[in-house]
Amino acid sequence: MSPILHTTAIAAGGILAGLSLTGALLWWQQQALQTARYEASHDEITGLPNRRLFLTRLRAALADRTPVGVVLLDLDRFKAVNDTLGHDTGNVLLEQVGRLLANLPTPVLVAARLSGDEFALLVSGDDDDTADAAHAAWQVIVGAPIRVGTGDIPVAASVGYTHTRDPHANPRQLLAEADTAMYQAKGSGGGVCAYCPRGTPPQRRSRDRHYR
Repeated sequence: MSPILHTTAIAAGGILAGLSLTGALLWWQQQALQTARYEASHDEITGLPNRRLFLTRLRAALADRTPVGVVLLDLDRFKAVNDTLGHDTGNVLLEQVGRLLANLPTPVLVAARLSGDEFALLVSGDDDDTADAAHAAWQVIVGAPIRVGTGDIPVAASVGYTHTRDPHANPRQLLAEADTAMYQAKGSGGGVCAYCPRGTPPQRRSRDRHYR
């Protein structure tokens, strides 16, 4: 090979290597960006959408004037599981509950973990659809013991739900209403409770802890 061709081949090889390195770097950056976006919008333990993504989806549905319902549920006596069996077992329990909720069929649009042992569902449709989804969520959780490393754990839940009766409803209002209904269910020993507009007005504490 002539010196000119040899030099050209070396230069071309360097360019190709540089392009390959640049392509690999761009791919890595895209992967890192996708991972960061996923972690910012999903719960680490369950893999479900987190509160931020849930609120984003709820705002979008309300902006489109889509009739939707909000279901909130809280695992009863979850603190006792953490205290007696450890946080690792508690996390396994949360992951199993998240999987059950994620498999709920339509009209459930989104199943999310808000914080701790509290989960939320965004439901498309009318009040009956929301009620059906709330009862379905309760049934899949309490229907059978959930298996963890130490054995089977019976799980109970308190579920509250509400629906967009008001065309000007906002996420804060709906979460407050569902939260009030959930605490009414918990005060009654668990089960499912619908928000009653003539009932106790939403409390600022419960509303703000979900909306922040």
